[in-house]
Amino acid sequence: MSGTFMTKSSVLRVLRGHTITYITDPTVAAAAATTAHGLLRNQTKSLQSRAHYHLGFPSHLFRKSRECVNDISPSLFSSAFSSSSSSTSTAPLASRIPFVSWYLDMVKSRPILTKSVTASFVYAAADLSSQTLSKTSSESYDLVRTSRMAGYGLLILGPSLHFWFNFVSRMFPKRDVMATLKKMAMGQAIYGPIMTVVFFTTNARLQGESGPEIMARLKRDVIPTMINGAMYWPLCDFVTFKFVPVHLQPLVSNSFSYLWTVYMTYMASKEKVAAPAPAS
Repeated sequence: MSGTFMTKSSVLRVLRGHTITYITDPTVAAAAATTAHGLLRNQTKSLQSRAHYHLGFPSHLFRKSRECVNDISPSLFSSAFSSSSSSTSTAPLASRIPFVSWYLDMVKSRPILTKSVTASFVYAAADLSSQTLSKTSSESYDLVRTSRMAGYGLLILGPSLHFWFNFVSRMFPKRDVMATLKKMAMGQAIYGPIMTVVFFTTNARLQGESGPEIMARLKRDVIPTMINGAMYWPLCDFVTFKFVPVHLQPLVSNSFSYLWTVYMTYMASKEKVAAPAPAS
């Protein structure tokens, strides 16, 4: 009968030596762990009762054995019922695709550079799409214009997206509905208007427009652009802030930006506005 009462270390060794690796569902594993823990406690109490009343074992031995069982955490049973390959089975499928895995590694190791290059490609592709929709078959592509857009994505938009998403994530770290709405409101009230003005100003300056001409362009184009943005971006921002990890939010935002950038590059390519004549 002395072999009936195992010490805590003995129980641990037995359980670790007989690890079952068939249950991969965490919920099922947790339920099985709780059940096993309860069965062990009940069995110990039953043995204690029979030995105490029929064999005359000292009561302090029963107390010690009960303490050993109580000290065993259900998490130990959970590990016994869990699959040893659960970490690989729960890994995102996307991370097993070589290019996606490489991109995710680059986002973590060189976040600003990766997000900037991504924005550059998105803006270049969007501008080429915009030109395809607007030009006639006899016209050639304006690669200088495409280069301006790619440069804007690389040097301005990409880095700004990185810092902006990290900033709002620190301001509102939660991802519930209320925090998401606050992030959306900040984007519409602060980031969106600022970047719209920066985009039109930078593009106009690179085209050689003067200060008064840039101001006239802003007066003509900024308000309509912001109104259209208010109809497009809130849903995109909600999906981005609510469901996407912060380090991938610029990528998702750039994906949404493709259609928006087609529109923006069209607006930026419009004829410049004649500057008002100076007052005499």
